Amino acid sequence: MEKPGAPSVTELETMKSKANEMGVAVFMGFNKNVSKFVSKTREYANAHAGTNVTFLHNNNYKKTELNECFERNSEGMLKNMAIHELALAVTFYGVTTSNIASVVADKEFSSCKTLIGPSSGKAFTDFDKLKFTIKTKDGNEVAIAADRCGGDDSVGIVCDGEGKELVRFTMPDDEDAAAIRNAEERILGAQPYFYVQSPDYQTLKQRVAKAVATSEPAEGVATIDTAVETLRVAEYLTPLLMEQLK
Repeated sequence: MEKPGAPSVTELETMKSKANEMGVAVFMGFNKNVSKFVSKTREYANAHAGTNVTFLHNNNYKKTELNECFERNSEGMLKNMAIHELALAVTFYGVTTSNIASVVADKEFSSCKTLIGPSSGKAFTDFDKLKFTIKTKDGNEVAIAADRCGGDDSVGIVCDGEGKELVRFTMPDDEDAAAIRNAEERILGAQPYFYVQSPDYQTLKQRVAKAVATSEPAEGVATIDTAVETLRVAEYLTPLLMEQLK
């Protein structure tokens, strides 16, 4: 299923229960769980004690397009754009609603706005930029950032304990950038981020297909269990972070 799986935790839990009753494995389209830049970021951080990780997700909307963006993605940034990074936090850093010790928004980076949807005329309040750091009761820490107007890429950044950047890994890398150029020639008119993420989705689909063919687990692919907790974290964080940015 495509992320986030359902509009609410309750609905997704119902789907999970039905799947369990039928003995059906459900895979989720969290493509960054299998991304090269995520693996490289985590490997570097694990090899260098005392470092901190930030996962940055950029989209390339223009400021003038945010009204339409807010309306079309009315579930909100944390259930939509940044849900991928929350899935990384849940999968690799043990983040759950019951295990969160603290969440702190970066007020200098972040921005929350209320905009009028061009089709409905209704007001939609959401983040156009957001950065926050999660610490767990187990001592894990990860920072997540998202910018609707930041560009086309996603980045894993590793900093030392003083905040100095040591290294960053980007999606797409040079190899994938060449493939993306070919995709733009073959398939016209898609949103730019579809081209950027297409190599990862190819990996994701190959692993799911292999799992179906062999009945073995799909390597690194998020399941509906991951999705339920990720959506629960998104619902928990949204009002908390909005309150911090008032």
